[in-house]
Amino acid sequence: MMNHRLVVALLAIVLFQSGAPARPQQDLAQVDTALARYIDEGKIAGAVVLVLRDGRLAFQRAVGWADKDGGVRMGADAIFRIASETKPITSVAIMMLAEEKKLSLDDEVGKYLPAFEKTTVAVKTDTGLALVEAEHEITIRHLLTHTAGISYGTDSQVAPLYKAQGLGTAAGFGWYLADKSATACETVDRLGRLPFVAQPGDAYVYGYSTDVLGCIVEKVSGMSLDEFFRQRIVNPLRMPDTHFFPPRDKARRLATVYSVGEDGKIRRAPDGALGQGDYVEGPRKSFSGGAGLVTTARDYGRFLQMLLNRGELDGVRILSKKSVDEMTKNQVDDLYGTEGLGFGFGVETVETEGAKGPFPEGTYGGRGAYGCRYVVVPEAKMIIVVMVQLLPYATDFRDTIPELIYSTLAP
Repeated sequence: MMNHRLVVALLAIVLFQSGAPARPQQDLAQVDTALARYIDEGKIAGAVVLVLRDGRLAFQRAVGWADKDGGVRMGADAIFRIASETKPITSVAIMMLAEEKKLSLDDEVGKYLPAFEKTTVAVKTDTGLALVEAEHEITIRHLLTHTAGISYGTDSQVAPLYKAQGLGTAAGFGWYLADKSATACETVDRLGRLPFVAQPGDAYVYGYSTDVLGCIVEKVSGMSLDEFFRQRIVNPLRMPDTHFFPPRDKARRLATVYSVGEDGKIRRAPDGALGQGDYVEGPRKSFSGGAGLVTTARDYGRFLQMLLNRGELDGVRILSKKSVDEMTKNQVDDLYGTEGLGFGFGVETVETEGAKGPFPEGTYGGRGAYGCRYVVVPEAKMIIVVMVQLLPYATDFRDTIPELIYSTLAP
């Protein structure tokens, strides 16, 4: 069987011969060495790394195993569960509808979803827990920026209430909805009747907000989120391997999820919500706008290239430049809570150089629970996509590799 170091070397030759921008071999060799080390040390089973520069492929590697136990090598066309990296795509869908005047970002969510007309907030008191009415209604803007006060329901003060409704700890690590026989909007309706953990606009709280946005897309467009994505984003951008649930003929390309045992070694994660998930077998009914998509590095790179191009790719305009600019700038002042970083509409933003590794001000990106990460650096016209499947995520791979790549390839 071919050694993975040889596979890396052959991929490098193919890329350079295919017209990818030339870089000194010694520069890229340190990236290859780092990738090989993570495989050799058993910190990950396999990964796909893709870099676009000036709209062209600058670097691509498929290393390790898609299924280590089955002896299946990782391929560049491997399909990955991207969890929260779904959020920017749902945010784009909302911005498209806003441009078409079908909704306003300052609309109250209750206008579209009656369960959100009067929401409550869980407040700790000396005697326990009290539920108080929200001081004002949640808006679409609150959802886009995660300032609606909606968590994933794993917070101790609300966890029992969420679990009873099939959410929070009853949904894997909170965000997992792929096994639900109910539609996402049916789940969101139950969510709206549960207490949240902060008043709207008062705090940055990461949670189900983008799932609520996905339901709003369905209500406003009259299409399922799956169909809206396919017709309005995925097909126009030529992203053929992006789905909520992969077609049966693509299931073999879905990379295996691994987890780290108490002995520090990786092993195949269990079936179900805490591991492989019901992406192949299952109801295929819940289209989670917050964490539901599977895709390839190539497909996701095309989506990000559209954003880097400020709304357009290959002559197809998805959003206006103004909308992309709004998405990718800090919208929450200092509520994000990490010095030098902010949050736009579905993306984390770098406000101060050095606040997120070596990346300059204006960089934006995000990550998913299975270990995937993306970084967009407008200053360098660079996109970095790292795809891996490790749940719960337990290594510095997705931080170290993008930083090394940027330091190597940036001017």
